[in-house]
This record gives sequence, structure tokens and C-alpha cells, in this order.
Amino acid sequence: MSRRRDSNRPHPWRRRTLLAAWLTAALVLSLRAAQIQVAQASVWREVASNQHREDQKLPAPRGTIRDRSGNPMSVTRERALVHVAPREVQSAESVASLLVEVLGVSESRAARLAGTGRGWNSAGTHPPLVREELRGVPGLHVETTYQRFYPHGDLARGVLGVVLDEKGRGGVEREFEEWLAGTPGRQVVARDNVGDPIPGEQITVEPPRAGGEIVLTLDMDLQEIAQAALVEAIEEHDAVGGDVIITNPRSGDVLALVSIQNGHSGALSAVNTSFEPGSTLKPFTVAALLKHDLASLSDTVDAEDGSWEVAGRLINDTHTEGRMTIREALRESSNVGIAKAAQALVPGVQYENLRDFGFGTRSGIELPGETPGTLRRPGEWSGQSPASLAIGYEIAVTPLQMAMAYGALANGGLLMRPRLIRQLRDADGSMVEEYEPEVVRRVLDVGTAEAVGRALVDVVEDGTGTLARLGSFQVAGKSGTARFSSGGRYLPGEYSSSFVGYFPADAPQLVVFVKLDRPRSGEYYGGAVAAPVTRATMEAALAANSLNLGELLASSRVPRRRVPADMTPIFAALPLEPALPPLEAPETTGEEGATSRSVAVPDVSGLPARIAVRHLHRYGLRVEQSGTGDVVRTVPPAGSQILPGDTVRLRYGSSHHE
Repeated sequence: MSRRRDSNRPHPWRRRTLLAAWLTAALVLSLRAAQIQVAQASVWREVASNQHREDQKLPAPRGTIRDRSGNPMSVTRERALVHVAPREVQSAESVASLLVEVLGVSESRAARLAGTGRGWNSAGTHPPLVREELRGVPGLHVETTYQRFYPHGDLARGVLGVVLDEKGRGGVEREFEEWLAGTPGRQVVARDNVGDPIPGEQITVEPPRAGGEIVLTLDMDLQEIAQAALVEAIEEHDAVGGDVIITNPRSGDVLALVSIQNGHSGALSAVNTSFEPGSTLKPFTVAALLKHDLASLSDTVDAEDGSWEVAGRLINDTHTEGRMTIREALRESSNVGIAKAAQALVPGVQYENLRDFGFGTRSGIELPGETPGTLRRPGEWSGQSPASLAIGYEIAVTPLQMAMAYGALANGGLLMRPRLIRQLRDADGSMVEEYEPEVVRRVLDVGTAEAVGRALVDVVEDGTGTLARLGSFQVAGKSGTARFSSGGRYLPGEYSSSFVGYFPADAPQLVVFVKLDRPRSGEYYGGAVAAPVTRATMEAALAANSLNLGELLASSRVPRRRVPADMTPIFAALPLEPALPPLEAPETTGEEGATSRSVAVPDVSGLPARIAVRHLHRYGLRVEQSGTGDVVRTVPPAGSQILPGDTVRLRYGSSHHE
């Protein structure tokens, strides 16, 4: 009798198959383990190590931006970034007390920082001195970081720009980002099992390299003067905004550039916004006529009693004139006279003349967002265009273009490229590159430029620009008033008022451009609104700028003479802080009084730096300063007799007395 097979027992071949599978799996796992532990041991050790370390970027200090005299205008300050790790804190109460004492945080915040949270709590940035006071305290970690700082507040903010998220935004900060930023370093940080850094386990692999320095052509004193004058003018005339530019016509150096729009001092409308210049363009029409021997200043033109129709458009003057010379037409700013004289210019010549002076093209200044303005080619002109262009319409220019074009009239006919950057230096101050003055082209011969300049002196002496006159030096200049346009249409009752002048007229050292946008209080004519601002700026510049004193004295319209002791210097025209009492006129020495160049150093002790500087400028004194706070004393001391143009050094301190 055969035995029946147990159906629950597996067949022998199944057992053998299962055993073989288990043996194969064990062999594969053993081989893989051997591969990991032997052949790939170094690879997997590195993977494990990387899970507990991290590469971190070490910030680089950003380079300093300085004015032409080396005064810092944009600097980077080292700061201590403090973190609190509650899990590492041994005594939350003592750490909180230390945070209150050293960092000045509130008690409630200090308690939260020291006692709550599993990760790191940020206690903010603080002066680097706190590093020593917090060193070695369990649970407190201090990192080095940097902050951008502007020692003079919003002065030149539009030119400088700002730094946000470690990147330059606007101005020189943006245009020279790569040069200023430097190169970040790198460190390796060890972390524990929960990912927090392990104290003392940082290794610097590559140190950061500081950014380079930039020396601008800006003069901090002139920038201060220009900004103060523009702020005062905007407030006085209830204007929406405006621009002031001061340049050196010989080098093309931009000494001051201020734009304010809707109360914002960080604007850069002097470079990136164009406007119809109106009558300030008329000198270039006259220059073209003289350059091409199409007219002389003594030639006459019929001004049509102040009203003339051309190609269906009526051109009007604010006054009625009959026949007048071209010189008189420029002096009285006759639209009809200049437009009729311009009929001698063929469109191509008129267009090329304006292009030669830099209109319709970017100047090349080292600032972002420059606009070329608008100057249409002759093929796009209408029958009215030649007359309109002659008097500053159907063309849009920037304030900077206008300042540089007047610089060409002032320097004998050379259009200069505006120079904003003077030097590039490395982090230790060694010069890397010097930016030399650059001539773009000759636009006029010397004789023609001087002839136009003499006609512009007439404008200031006896014409529409008399409010720009200086008592001691002749000024050449021209006012302009143009309808304000927005969105391609003119706004009713809205104007741009401008004035451009240079002085001394026979040996120019400065060009000053002033424009106010949409003045709504009082008059709106450029000669009444912008010319006084130009005069005040020039007067203050005589005191503050490093002008050639010998040339200035040679250009003076009056000889040096003795003056009464109570005569106030002409520099006092610049508005100061309204809350301050006026300074007394400086005393003079000698029985009959000192020469007109002798002044006494005023007492400015106890005043904030910027106010003290303005007071000293009133008396023709240059200022050298270092530090911050209130003035403690001056060198030479108050009351000392010195000459205008001499330098007074300010000393600062926490108290007003030594």
C-alpha cells in the first residue's frame, strides 16, 4: 500500500529554489556592504561629513565713495550681527540681563531671545565693540556684517544711489557695482545633528577681498550749496521740483548735481528727464549764425512789434519791438527777432549745430538711465520747426546737456564730456585709474564763442537776466521760460523756469544751471525765478570752491578798496536755516578798516556741522572738516582775521567746550 504525500509540505524543488534565493540575496547584500565599507569608504565618509558642514559666504566690505577732496560720501561700516541659541544658553536670566546691558534691548525681548525657540534668534546688528563683551558666553554667537552709511544724509543721494540687499540701486553705486562690491570670501561651518552651527568650528577657506574706492569730481561744499539753494527755491515758489548743476567748463568736471522731484532728493532728473528749454537755447542759434558768417551781432531784424506768423503759427513776444540788432534780440529774449534771424540757417546746418553742442545724444556721464533727449532730423520737420527750434521748442534737452553746452561757450568753443569720476583706487587707497578730461569736439572757434559770451553779459547786465548779476564779477547767462509738457501735451498754466550762467565772464571758472519745474507761487519767468537762485549759488561758490583766486581778482569789475567795517560779504545771499539768528558782520582791523578781503572767523561753536559750514561760507571761508557732531572749536579760533578763500578747520566733540 503506497503512502499518500502530505499536501502541506513543499516540494523539494521549491525548498531548493527558496534557499537559493535567500543565499543570492545575502551574497548581494554582503558584496554591496563590502563595496561601501571598502571600495567606496572615502566617498561615503565625505557624504556623511557634508551633512554636518556648510559652506558660507563671508561678506566683503564695500568700497568708499569720496568727493574730489577725499571727503567720504558713502562708506561701509562693520557691524556685529548677534544671534542667541537658547538650547546652548546655560542661564537664560543672566544672558537676558547681558543683552539688556550690552545691546540695549528691552527686558521682555531679551527674555524671549534667551529662553524661547529651538533655532537661533537674531538680536540684530550692533557696533563691533559688543563682540568683546559677548565673547565666550555660551549661547551667544556674533558674526561680522557690513552696512552702507552716508555721513552727509541725503546730500548727493541721486548721484550716489543706495545699496539694498547688498546691491547698488541707482547712481554711482549701481553704475560701478562690480568695482565697489569686492569679492566675498568663504568659510566652512560645522553643524550639529539638528543643523545648528557648532561654536568654534568655523574654518576660513578664502578671506573676502574689499571693494575698490571711487573719487568723484563732486565738491561736497558746492553740493551742499546747490542743494540748499534748490530746496529754498522750491519752497519759495511752490515748485514741484527742480535741478541745479555746477560744472567746471575747462575740464568738464561735474562739481555739483542736485535733482529734487516731489520732495524726493534722490531723483536724477538732471540726467534722465528732458524738457523744452525755451529761450536758454537762443544763444546756440546766434552761435550758428555767427559761425557760418550768416549774420553778425550788429545786423538788424524786424521784430514785427512782437507778433509774427510763420507756417500758420503765431510767434509772440512779451514786449513790442520794431527793428533791433541780433545782439539786442538776444538781450531782450525776443522770440520774433531770433526766429526771423534763424531763417538764414538751412535745416541741415541748424540741425548739425544743435547736434554738435550735444543735444539729441547722450553725454556719456557715468550714471545709469541717461536720456538723449529729443532732436528730430530735418526730414521729420514741419514748416514751423526751424522757427520753433531757434527759440527752444520742438526739442527736448536734459539739464546736464544744457550745462555742458554752455560750458562750450564759456571755454572758447570746446564741448567737454562731463566728468563725474576722477579716480578709481584699490581698497588701500592706491590709485588704479585716473579719468582725464575729455574733449568731445570743437563746436566754435574762440572768437565766435567769446562774441556770444559778450552778448550774454549784456543779458545779465541790462536784459532779462539782471537778477543774476554779481557785485564783483561779470556774469554771462540766459534765462528761459517754457511751457511744461506731460504725456505729449502742454499743461495749461504750467511752466519750466531756468537760467544758465557762467562766471567770471572773461575767464569762466564755473557754469551754474538752475531749473524749477512748475512754480506756482509768484512769477514763473526764468529771469525772475531761476536767476536769483543762480546768483545766490555763485556767491556761495565764491566762498566754498577751490577757485583760482588770482584769476578771480584779475576778473573783478572793481579794484580792491577799503570798505566800511559793517559791509556784509556778497556770499550772504544764500539762504540759511531760518531758525538761526543772522551772524554779525565780521569785525575789521585798523583805523579805517581792513581791506575788503579781511574777515574775522565767526564763532560757530556748538552748532551742528552742516549749519556751521554754511555760516563760514557766508564770509568767503573754505571749510575742512573731519568727524561728526557739534563743533567744539575752529582753527584758526573765532575772531581771528583771515582772508576770504582761507581754510577754517572744524573740530568736533560731544561737548561744546574743551
